Amino acid sequence: MTPGELRAFCLGFNAVVEDFPFNPETSVFKVLGKMFALTNLGARPLTVNLKCDPEDAVRLRADHEGLIVPGWHMNKRHWNTVTVDGGLPERLVRELVEDSYDLVVAGLPRAERLKLDRP
Repeated sequence: MTPGELRAFCLGFNAVVEDFPFNPETSVFKVLGKMFALTNLGARPLTVNLKCDPEDAVRLRADHEGLIVPGWHMNKRHWNTVTVDGGLPERLVRELVEDSYDLVVAGLPRAERLKLDRP
C-alpha cells in the first residue's frame, strides 16, 4: 500500500477528515472529531497507528512480529503501530484500518453514530 492509497482509504470512510494537530507531517484521520489513524505519509518505512481491541492487539503483535508493534506514543493496550509497506498483506492492512474506524465509531454517543447512517 502506498502513502496515497493509505490516505485515500482512510478518507473513504463516512464523515472522515484529515487533520494536522501535531505538525505538518503527521496526518491524523478523525471521524466526528475522534482519531482512528495517525501516520506520517512521507516516512519510510510507512507506518500507521491504529486503534485495536486489546486482545486482538496482543495476538496481532505475536503473529506479525516486527510489523505490528505496540502503538508508538499511544496507549499500548489499545493502539498498534502497523508497518504498511513492510510485507503485510494489503488486505490485512485494510482490515486493520477498518477495524480501527469501527472501534472509534462504536465508542461515539448514539446520536453521533446515527448521524453517520444518514446519506
